[in-house]
Formats: sequence, structure tokens, C-alpha cells
Amino acid sequence: MHGSPARRRRSSSTDDSASWFIDSDYDQERFFVRDASLTGADEPYEKLQRAFKAEIDEDAWASLYSTVSRPFEPPSTGKIAMKVINHFGDEVLKAYACRPTTDGSRRCRV
Repeated sequence: MHGSPARRRRSSSTDDSASWFIDSDYDQERFFVRDASLTGADEPYEKLQRAFKAEIDEDAWASLYSTVSRPFEPPSTGKIAMKVINHFGDEVLKAYACRPTTDGSRRCRV
């Protein structure tokens, strides 16, 4: 194999992300999961059903399986944070300034 393990695992495709989480009022000290999404390729819905040994409501799954966040109010801190975890268990946390949407609703979305 060529390159370092971190270099081999780097990708810009959402297929390589297992999940992502948002702290929609990030205080730069603690990360609180306020929104969660499960993404990735290779039939994650079926894998989750097998792992839980249960039926999972398809509408509920569809609300979790997304690469677009649910809208949220602009944070009092002016910052949000996003944590992405890939299929290897590697985590990345990045903070962003949150801008309200352009439709005048004063809601944020990432």
C-alpha cells in the first residue's frame, strides 16, 4: 500500500461516512449531539436491522439517512459543530459560524 493510513482513508464522498452529528449551539468546550444522521453505502438500513434484530420503520430511517441537516434556530453562540465518523471509527470535529438561510426564516441548515 502507498501513503499513510490517514491519507488512504481521506475522502470527500458521503459514502465513506458512517454517521454525522451536529451540535447546533456549540460552546467550543463540549459537544452535545442535537441532530444525528446515519449515512454511507453498502446497505446501512439492512445492517442496522440485523444489528438490532428488529424491524425499523422506513419513514423513521429516511429521516435519519440524510446528508442534509434538519433546519434549526441560529445558535446563541453563533457557532455550530459537526462531527463525522467514518466506517473505520475515525472522527473529525469542525466548528462553523452559522448563517441563517436566505429564505428569511432565520433557520440554519448545513
